[in-house]
Amino acid sequence: RKQATEYSTSSSDDEFESKPSLTHKAKRTLRRRRKLEKETKQLIKQEELKRLHKAQAVQRQLEELEERQRALETFGVKLERELRGESDSGTKDETQMLHEWFELVLEKNKLMRYESELLIIAQELELEDHQSRLEQKLREKMAIDGKSK
Repeated sequence: RKQATEYSTSSSDDEFESKPSLTHKAKRTLRRRRKLEKETKQLIKQEELKRLHKAQAVQRQLEELEERQRALETFGVKLERELRGESDSGTKDETQMLHEWFELVLEKNKLMRYESELLIIAQELELEDHQSRLEQKLREKMAIDGKSK
């Protein structure tokens, strides 16, 4: 009996001594986890800001592009009238006007290609943003305890 009492006392002492170390380890693990979560949130914020700045730049470029296209369209209408003889422009010969017309068409095509590229970039940014939100939801759901799942 005496040995059994000593054995149970010593084992309960061991448990008591191991509990503080477990809580210390648990606290350390919890601190590490919180630190990682904080760093992850900061990285996510930085990525969101980068995407936002890039989206704003794309939007500005699209607006500038639209203005340039309108100016080219106006010039093209004027040039087309001159080519048809509807406007009084005896100063330019027809070959020079045709040359300007073809340069105008080339510039307009170049702007249209650039606009397509910008729209693709904008769509890519939207998809990246959507992916980031989905990853965040997944992290939140994975953080839920097993019992609650």
